[in-house]
Amino acid sequence: MDTQSGGTGAMDMTASERIGSTEEVVERLRAALADVGVVLPSLRVDPVTGASEEPFALVALGRCNVRTAVRLATVLEMS
Repeated sequence: MDTQSGGTGAMDMTASERIGSTEEVVERLRAALADVGVVLPSLRVDPVTGASEEPFALVALGRCNVRTAVRLATVLEMS
């Protein structure tokens, strides 16, 4: 999108649109992690930034147990 020549950008999106877009990314990340055997139970859109005027909501990766952390590290090291 061309935001410099008057096009619409993230700042023109409503909070609901930004959250919807971020939710799509969260689901994509959740699916990719599941494909390699990693589940982050607290993965979600951060509700504070999702409701703010920030251009994009943050993705809260959340907490996980040691087994999940080891699995995630292993998958990342393999790539």
